[in-house]
Amino acid sequence: MPVRSANAVWKGTLKEGKGHLKLESGVYEGPYTWASRFADGTETNPEELIGAAHAGCYAMFLSALLTNNNTPSEELEATAKVHLGDGPTITKIELQMVAKVPGISADRFQELAQEAKAKCPISKALAAVPEITLEARLV
Repeated sequence: MPVRSANAVWKGTLKEGKGHLKLESGVYEGPYTWASRFADGTETNPEELIGAAHAGCYAMFLSALLTNNNTPSEELEATAKVHLGDGPTITKIELQMVAKVPGISADRFQELAQEAKAKCPISKALAAVPEITLEARLV
């Protein structure tokens, strides 16, 4: 399996300084600041990137489970809301899934949605987060 990497450079103090993030793939490169993490800055922040990683991993894992169940999805839309609390620490992640999956019962879909939440690699990496919730619904 490949090894993935990203790079971060920070210059200056915590509040006045600025950082720059770059993904190895080149699909994202941009700034991050104290304000973008703890206030209303317009740049990205580590929690937003964790949310993107979690939503993407969860959707792909659920897709695999649905395919193996012989009920492939037409569309899966995952959202991950990452809550940053005192410390600072990630206190909660809210996963939301809206899915178009023909031919699956609501109960079976919920079983697979919960299995994907428990088994996707990013969920496993985030096991220290005190609370990860899931709201999954078929449309």
